[in-house]
Amino acid sequence: MTTVNGTTPYASNVPTAPTAQPETGAEFNSFLQLLTAQLRNQDPLAPLDSTQFVEQLATFSSLEQDVKSNTSLETIAARMDELYAIAASQWIGQTVSVESTWEPFSGNPLPFAVDIPENADTAILSVKDETGKTVWTKELEAGTETFTWNGENQTSEEPSPAGNYKFGVDIYISDEYAGTVAPRVTAG
Repeated sequence: MTTVNGTTPYASNVPTAPTAQPETGAEFNSFLQLLTAQLRNQDPLAPLDSTQFVEQLATFSSLEQDVKSNTSLETIAARMDELYAIAASQWIGQTVSVESTWEPFSGNPLPFAVDIPENADTAILSVKDETGKTVWTKELEAGTETFTWNGENQTSEEPSPAGNYKFGVDIYISDEYAGTVAPRVTAG
């Protein structure tokens, strides 16, 4: 009779999957561990159906591609952020005009510009506080492009307190409401 020392289970000869790179993701590693465990523990007398095995390999390939796509997209997003920063740096020291309806008021005069259409009969600026209450209205003169609001308050003797205010310019053409435009605030 022969003695066999150091017996090992039959599945020990199955090669283990290579360790995935850290950037490939946890899903990739989990799938490899499951597939390897399945191959190690399959019954040698009834191996895995080849069709099922091919399906699992296709799933593995698809998962690998998805993980690589995510990594590529993250790289692209990081590069786009860098490009935005480079583009924004070109505006340092320049005067910028931004269209906005909400503006912070700190007590200092707030300059703004409005593009009033040439065919507008009337343009009425309204300034509302954070609660939506109108604190000031004024008819804007056609042909004028720049205006300033210094905190005037038509509902109180006191100037408007610091805070965020909503600006809107209602445009009327032939005495009919044509829409509201946002003023452009100049920063620089």
